[in-house]
Amino acid sequence: MTANLSQTTLSGFVSLVGAGPGDPDLLTVKGYRVIQQAEVVVYDRLVSPDILALANESAEMIYVGKKLDYHCVPQDQINQILVEKANEGKRVVRLKGGDSFIFGRGGEELEELAEHGIRFEVVPGITAAAGATAYAGIPLTHRDHAQSVQFITGHVQKDGREIEWQSLAQSNNTLVFYMGLKQSGYITEKLLETGLDAEISCAIIENGTRREQRVFTGPLKDLPNMAKEAVSPALIVVGSVTSLHDKLNWFSS
Repeated sequence: MTANLSQTTLSGFVSLVGAGPGDPDLLTVKGYRVIQQAEVVVYDRLVSPDILALANESAEMIYVGKKLDYHCVPQDQINQILVEKANEGKRVVRLKGGDSFIFGRGGEELEELAEHGIRFEVVPGITAAAGATAYAGIPLTHRDHAQSVQFITGHVQKDGREIEWQSLAQSNNTLVFYMGLKQSGYITEKLLETGLDAEISCAIIENGTRREQRVFTGPLKDLPNMAKEAVSPALIVVGSVTSLHDKLNWFSS
């Protein structure tokens, strides 16, 4: 009986928290609370210093950031860190930019925790597509422009499944590509091949919601040239809604 009580006492807990797209004011109230209560914070590159500063001074801060073509800590080691810290009985926050379930590998990490019998919760965050476009004055849907929106990863694994490009080529659809800057030429080529108009407007939103945000707009055919001027992190948005940027742009650096 004593052993069971001891095991319960030592049982840790992991909160998977989406930090939002960059502006610290977009962090959820629950995200704010669990970060302050955490004994361990495992965080990614795109989490802002302002949000990291919310952690308790005594919290152990573990950086596992990633950027294109370079992983500071491989995914299997990140999984191992979460398991080990939880098994020490710690309250752990796994802190990711945007929302952890949208191209954030949050599901993979929770699968690992579940396999080890570790308790967890999910605290959603504002995903980059919603936050960055809002700050760029680009509505994802609009009765006169788009009746649907799709989020697509531009970072396809070499052995991964190819994007079903044909399903994307609809004039009344908004396309948002995450991590697509390096693949902008390929994205443009495939969209044009499947029949999307070369003159349809598109945008690149660099550092969305942050003070240094920049927005580039132009026709789809010019997307590769626009991408040469932008730096990561950046989103690519394709669709006529991007033509509203000049009229609705309310946020400036």
